[in-house]
Amino acid sequence: MTGIKDHNIPAFNAVAADLRRLGHDVVNPAEITPKTGTAWEDYMRADLQALLTCDTIALLAGWEKSKGAHLELHLAHRVGMTVVFAEDVLSNTD
Repeated sequence: MTGIKDHNIPAFNAVAADLRRLGHDVVNPAEITPKTGTAWEDYMRADLQALLTCDTIALLAGWEKSKGAHLELHLAHRVGMTVVFAEDVLSNTD
């Protein structure tokens, strides 16, 4: 989200809405607010805690450019989560 216009919040919210319409229970990083300050580290601490409640991580297009997404993906791999690409999930709704 860092370095992307509006922190990519519109894309996160759009994908979350689409996944929810398909019946998925979504934890959207754009909806997470840390209890402490607004530093990147505070957001990531809150985000990673929420991520650990999930069984799947859905990566958005352009995730490769995000240091936070790399950290999330690493954690997801380490704890055995399923890794999918959001666009693949959304395109396979036929």
